[in-house]
Amino acid sequence: MRKRNIAILFRLNRKEAELLDKKVKKSGLSREAYLRHLINGLLPNDAPPPDYYAMMQELRQIGNNLNQIARKAHTLDLIDIKRYDEAVRLFEKTVEEVTNAVILPRKL
Repeated sequence: MRKRNIAILFRLNRKEAELLDKKVKKSGLSREAYLRHLINGLLPNDAPPPDYYAMMQELRQIGNNLNQIARKAHTLDLIDIKRYDEAVRLFEKTVEEVTNAVILPRKL
């Protein structure tokens, strides 16, 4: 059974429909998802540029390499572990902030 089983029909004039379609297209969401975001008090972001996902993949690979280096550093006790760990946490926080800014909807 569907979770959303209540259908709502409402009418728009041509200008309103064009504006809605323009905003929906920019967001990359379906009309339904776009309107659900608005109903829940969230303003959908524009869809990220195509190269965003490739850049995020590269950043994740860099983060994985940093984690591997950190494991080795902890084992061999060769570098300033505290400073390195702080840098890794900053890196992870930055990736999360970029993702939140680009992908997640904002409150109205």
